[in-house]
Amino acid sequence: MRRNRRVKILATLGPSSSEQDIIEKLYRSGADVFRINMSHTDHDRLKMLVERIRSVEGKVGRPIGILADLQGPKLRVGTFANGPVMLENGASFALDADTSGGDVNRVHLPHPEILEALEPGHRLLLDDGKVQLKVVEATRTRAVTEVIVGGKLSDRKGISVPDTEIATSAMTDKDHKDLIAALDQNVDWVALSFVQRPDDLAEVRKITRGRAGVLAKIEKPQAIGRLDEIIELSDAVMVARGDLGVEMPLEQVPGLQKRITRACRRAGKPVVIATQMLESMISSPVPTRAEVSDVATAVFEGADAVMLSAESAAGDYPIEAVTTMDKIAHQVEQDSNYRNIIYAQRTEPEATGADAISAAARQIAETLNLAAVVCYTTSGATGLRASRERPACPVIVLSPVMATARRLSLGWGLHCVVSEDAANEEDMIDRACRISFSEEFAKPGQRIIVTAGVPFGTPGSTNMLRIAFVGNDGQGGI
Repeated sequence: MRRNRRVKILATLGPSSSEQDIIEKLYRSGADVFRINMSHTDHDRLKMLVERIRSVEGKVGRPIGILADLQGPKLRVGTFANGPVMLENGASFALDADTSGGDVNRVHLPHPEILEALEPGHRLLLDDGKVQLKVVEATRTRAVTEVIVGGKLSDRKGISVPDTEIATSAMTDKDHKDLIAALDQNVDWVALSFVQRPDDLAEVRKITRGRAGVLAKIEKPQAIGRLDEIIELSDAVMVARGDLGVEMPLEQVPGLQKRITRACRRAGKPVVIATQMLESMISSPVPTRAEVSDVATAVFEGADAVMLSAESAAGDYPIEAVTTMDKIAHQVEQDSNYRNIIYAQRTEPEATGADAISAAARQIAETLNLAAVVCYTTSGATGLRASRERPACPVIVLSPVMATARRLSLGWGLHCVVSEDAANEEDMIDRACRISFSEEFAKPGQRIIVTAGVPFGTPGSTNMLRIAFVGNDGQGGI
């Protein structure tokens, strides 16, 4: 079963989409990777969902990726003694270490690390930015603020501190336990929330030790300031537009989305665009025109994947949402402007053998109008280098490692097939031609280009290019 598009679709599983038959329908409708949100999933449910996804994988005969999304720290104010309060513009309001119930003048802030980091002039955003405060005075136990945008404030509302770097780990105790549970279930990707600095990723990498790809969610202004370092330490990146749009002015988010997408493309790291892509489809069988344009923009920009959250997890039309996203992506990729935009953003290959080989393979394939680029890879690195080139022809990735094939299901344009490593050059060509033919990418008489590493079976040794004809029997010929 092959996709007729390059961009991948992530679908979040939830109450609307936990049954195995629904998961299968979501996959057949276009979902390539399934996201499990650990904010709403205990370990027993995680195990159940993974088992159901793997069962679907066996039925459809294609590698399917699984992303476990860690919750991250949840910063919230305390409670109020007599119920919600109404904060007026210009009023004084304090947040402090006093655990007693709050009132219209103050409230407990159960996060000493925030109080220690606040300075005069810093902004505080409460309840998804509906209430905005500005710090006037700050000590280690109390911050006095001016209400800039007032409104109703009630118990345990979330608080964001866009101007403040908090000296706290991106991983909570819950995240640590969830990460271990996810690794025990052999998920392919783990997503880390609340990333502020490269060190946050180092902590996760020590635990994963390569057992899963590490995806950094960019949702904090502090992460934007150190974007290149964070991308370097990540295996993939997500533009988490929801939280990013709370902590930064909304009008800046589209530009940041483009900046992050292009930075990831330069680095050859998969980039996922997420949040509210088809939000209206939570309760409607059709999206708004603006949502269609939003998804199309991400595809035109060359993002590796687009993601559905509540639309597929808790909405009334999960399958329709995936189908709609698939149709949009397919239509964009047929647009006459699409290849021009993708080509214009292509960057020069890095000075490595694998990059040079991948760039050459793409150029030769386009010059000779070849049917496909076929990559042999064990670790998956060669597949991602081929994806980085965004070739006009399909990219088939052959790997003897199922975990590698599953992880690469997130990469732009990669059609992953689990296959034994080649024994020699002749076997390499025959296997590549046979799979290109059987997977319906190449017809007899067409040519493909094959990249591999010699000696065979050695990770990180991509150093060879071969052009081959697909014979009448699907076998290869030079």
